[in-house]
Amino acid sequence: MKKRTLALALGLAAAIALPALAQAREVTFTTELKDYGGDGAYVALYLTDADGRYQDTLWIAGEKSKYYKHLRDWARGSGQRSAEYDGLTGASVGSGRSLTLTLDLADELIDAGYEVRVDTAVEDMRDNRADVVVPLTTAGAGQPVSGRGYVQSFHYTF
Repeated sequence: MKKRTLALALGLAAAIALPALAQAREVTFTTELKDYGGDGAYVALYLTDADGRYQDTLWIAGEKSKYYKHLRDWARGSGQRSAEYDGLTGASVGSGRSLTLTLDLADELIDAGYEVRVDTAVEDMRDNRADVVVPLTTAGAGQPVSGRGYVQSFHYTF
């Protein structure tokens, strides 16, 4: 009877754990900047719903939070609350350089109307709201998109 109870317990544990593992997908985001001849860029990658409403921060490149206000759409949506970006920050990205991030995203976000947005800003230069806006879809994976400002190219892969 003990073997059966142990097998049942292990089976239940696997049934609970396996769906949780299957609910996240590793996604790599690559943002390549143009050669723009200025200081390092501040870059916000974040998710919005189909109506463009802020949902979640994926990453902030740029270490000085006092400059985050220049990432205007992200700043408005997130309220610049540190809880929105704690642990999700790194160095700014230089002219002509790339930022590559690999994150686990819930499967339910993919093909569900969510968009990945990228805001960019450079000191003493122009700020770019929604430099990139791209639907988070299976069909869009691996498809490069040009930015409207400092972003030369952006794509994501699963």
